[in-house]
This record gives sequence, structure tokens and C-alpha cells, in this order.
Amino acid sequence: MTSKFLPKSWELAVLEKISNFIDYRGKTPKKAVSGIPLITAKNIRNGFIKNEPQEFISEDDYDRWMTRGIPKFGDILITTEAPLGNVALLHVRGKIALAQRAICIQPFSAHMNSYIHYALRSPEFQKELTSNSTGTTVSGIKASTLKKLGLPLPSLSEQKIIAEKLDTLLAQVDSTKARLEKIPKILKRFRQAVLGAAVNGNLTELWRSKNKFSFDKWEKLALSHIVKKIEAGKSLKCIEIPPHEQQYGIIKISAVTWGEFNEEESKTLPDDSLFIESRRITVGDFLISRANTLELLGNPVIVKQVTKNLMLSDKVLRLVMADNDKPWINIFMRSCYGRREIEFRSTGNQLSMRNIGQKALLEIPIPKPPIEEQAEIVRRVEQLFAYADTIEKQVNNALSRVNNLTQSILAKAFRGELTAQWRAENSELISGENSAAALLEKIKAERAVSTVKRSSRKNS
Repeated sequence: MTSKFLPKSWELAVLEKISNFIDYRGKTPKKAVSGIPLITAKNIRNGFIKNEPQEFISEDDYDRWMTRGIPKFGDILITTEAPLGNVALLHVRGKIALAQRAICIQPFSAHMNSYIHYALRSPEFQKELTSNSTGTTVSGIKASTLKKLGLPLPSLSEQKIIAEKLDTLLAQVDSTKARLEKIPKILKRFRQAVLGAAVNGNLTELWRSKNKFSFDKWEKLALSHIVKKIEAGKSLKCIEIPPHEQQYGIIKISAVTWGEFNEEESKTLPDDSLFIESRRITVGDFLISRANTLELLGNPVIVKQVTKNLMLSDKVLRLVMADNDKPWINIFMRSCYGRREIEFRSTGNQLSMRNIGQKALLEIPIPKPPIEEQAEIVRRVEQLFAYADTIEKQVNNALSRVNNLTQSILAKAFRGELTAQWRAENSELISGENSAAALLEKIKAERAVSTVKRSSRKNS
């Protein structure tokens, strides 16, 4: 940012002229099981210190480690790489230690802390950080470079007003974001409730009464009575990228994990002759994974579209059955009742990779309504899921706008737009001895006195 874009009463202040820096980059502390909390780059988020992951250094190592300076309550922390430019006010009282990949900034006037914290988070300053960073694999900024970057600086009175306005506005944004972020979890519970009601008959209870159907007509079958056969592919060493054009490939477990078939989750066969035509993925296939985490094992998909030459893998099964049975079996397998059966029949010592055999899969008990009621259940489930999908899309769009709103508010604040009216009404608080220029001169004079005192103590 250059001074020509700032309000007339503002100054462009170089960070090292208004702050002291505590830098532990290049050093790695010895970790301890307990002791003094160690703040790393992973703990620093925009606006707050995250407690996880929690690390420590011992009391004995603390004095030896903290020789470059001690961060204190109200200081500003900024990450210098991986990730670059996360900023937070230090609202931790008592002893803390600072690890590498983070710098502590201590403004020479404590009244400036909140303002500078927000200024470092502004889009303009973040852009400066990025443009001055170095590195290819991991971008970072040197402490010496960071110190030379400039911040827009109004008078102390205006700084206070800006910080207070941002406290209020961004708290409202965060509150809105928190409420929006709860909705996908609510929708997930809603979908599970719909599936549960579909399988236990509650979803169509009134429909049965109106159409003179009885719940007693629901058959109690095993999956083996519905599935004609199960087909599996092979385990083949492949090229770890999806096939393109006329290439041939094999699907990964992740292709059938998330409720929709994703053909991009596939690998390329090194030799076309390895492709088994009878195991080709086609539209309408009912697929599940026979190996996955306990939560995702056996999640079904019905293939709606295929544009690639793909075949089954050894960990993805195709259940061959009548087309009109597939939507109902899909609903049951995704419901809490189906999940319980799959998890109960799974094997394996690790939760990260469980298996279900074909025999165990076919033994799963399945309630089967009359075909007319199946069709009504499927129609209602699809309608309710479409409703939930619409809400989720709207929520995601709203979250995107809220995230952009934070940056927009910060940008306006540090262009002086949030306080334009305030400046017009309070000219005496931004001029003369109250001006930003006078503040910089005062800081310069106080630093000079402090330097002389330190030099005198050193020589005495």
C-alpha cells in the first residue's frame, strides 16, 4: 500500500518503526509432555489462538529458550510460513513459549495492539506478505522483510474507533458464520431421519391408510433373495491418475464412498489388455465397497453417468438385481438400520480398514414393501433429499459470501471508509498533537530515550 491511497490525515508506518519483534525462527524447542504451553504456527488462526494441537516445553527449558524476548498478553502473533500470514492477538495470561515459523509483534504503544492486529489481517497487507514471500514448495517471509512492510496508520483516537467497529462487525460475521456452519450437520441428521422413517414404514404410514395397504404386507427377506449375484474386479498395479480419452482404468474405493459415483476417483491401467470387459462400469450399476473405514464400509451408489472406460476393483462390488429393486436397497443400505447390519457383519482388527465378505453381505435381512409402496417411498425420499440439497447449496453460497464479507469489511476499514464520517466530525482528534504524524514522532522520541537508557545500563 502507498500513502496516496490513504486518507489525508493518515500516515504509512513501517512495522519496525512502531513495533518490537520477537523471532524464534530457525530454532526448534525440545518438547515436553507438560509444562509451559508452546504456541506454534498451527495454533495461530485469524483472530484467535487455537488450543489444539497442544504442545509444551519444560519449566527448566523455558528460561533457556526464551532468550530473545517473552510474548505477553495483548501481543500480536503472525505466522511466517506454512501457513503464511495467519494473525492473532495473544489472549493468554501467564507464561507461554513461542515456536519457530511465528513472530511476536509488540507495538511500542499498547493502545495500538488491537488496531495493528486487524491491519495485519487486511487484504492489502496480506497481499504485501504474499508478494514479498520466497520459496517454491513452501512460501515464507523473512523477519527482515516483514519489518520493512508498511501499515496505514491513523491517529490513536481513530485507531480505537476502527478497532471497536471491527470488533462489533466481525463478531456479527463470526456469529452468522457459526450458525450457518451448524446447518449441514442438521441436514445430515434430517437425511438420516428420512431414511430411517422410510425403512421402518413411518414415512408412508398415512399413504398406506389412504390407499388401503397394510404394513403386514412388507416381506422379511435376506439380501440374497433380491441380489442375483455379486461381481468383483481385480487388484492391479496402476498408474495413479484417472484415464483419459481411449485409455482404460480401474475405480478406487473413493469412487463409491460419498453417495454419488465419481469416475474421477480412478487409476489408469498400464496395459489395455488387463481390462476385463465383463467388469466394465455401466450406467445403472449398483456398487458398494467391501473394504473401507467402519463408517464408510458398504456405502452404496447407483451409477448415473459414465464417460470413461472403467472396471471394478477387488474392493468394489457390483450387486446385480432387478432395476426396480435398486432404489429401495440403496435407501435401506444408507439408513441407520442398514448401517447397523453392515457394521455388525464387518471384520478386521483396525477401524481404519474393515471388510465385509460376500456371504455376510447376502445374509443381511431386508424389509421389502410392495412395489407400489416402494415407488412412493423412493419418490418421497428423493423429494425430501432434493429439498435438503437445495438448502445446503444455499447455505454454502451464504458461507462463501460471509467469508468474503470479512475481507470486504477489513479492506474498507484500512482504506478509511468505515470512519470517514467520524473524521469529518472529529477533526481535532486527527490533527496537531493528536495526528498520526505526531504519534510517529512521539514513538520515535520514546524509542531514542529507551535506546540511551539501555546503552547506559549496558556500559555501567
